[in-house]
Amino acid sequence: MTEERSTEAYRRLRRHLDEGRQAYVVCPLIEESETYQARAAEAEAERLRRDELRDYRVGLLHGRLRPAERRELMARFKARELDVLVATTVIEVGVDVPNATIMIVQEADRFGLAQLHQLRGRVGRGAEQSYCLLVSRVREELTDTAATRLEALVATTDGFELAEVDLDLRGGGQLFGTRQHGISDLRFAHIRLDRPLLERARVVAREVGELVEMPVLDLDA
Repeated sequence: MTEERSTEAYRRLRRHLDEGRQAYVVCPLIEESETYQARAAEAEAERLRRDELRDYRVGLLHGRLRPAERRELMARFKARELDVLVATTVIEVGVDVPNATIMIVQEADRFGLAQLHQLRGRVGRGAEQSYCLLVSRVREELTDTAATRLEALVATTDGFELAEVDLDLRGGGQLFGTRQHGISDLRFAHIRLDRPLLERARVVAREVGELVEMPVLDLDA
């Protein structure tokens, strides 16, 4: 949903809280910056405590907190001493709170596809129906890449499909070098679109290698 509908997103979130569930609100930054215009977790947590979520217990979690503080906050959230956790991508992995059934990702167009997929995996870990609401700018203000990322995330929950979309968007990088994204060093093939052909070429190369007793690189090793 667009930023103009953010109020509606928090209204849905409050319904979950009133039913005894918990929620996440994810922001792209820890604190506000003059050079980078994006919603910051610290400011958002303060705003929510004053406004939309003033009747609920709101915690703040980010990477600048000491490990002991982060563990304490997560323990309080898991023990249901907090209703909402405003956080950065520090919750991307390793967080398992089955009672959390809704997540709002602010400025979702600023996140990578793999990040968004990992983030939404923090909800839906229990038996209850769960939701991840992506709040972003209107379609006309998004880059084509950002729009494709969001559309792909909405279209599927299959991590393998999303990894292929991400590969197309970021580029395959070097097959034999160290660059992990960007233009591939394959001149006459696309590593994903030509996969059947590449797999066949590997089989033929192995067969030829066996005929002439030459070693063939085993890509499965």
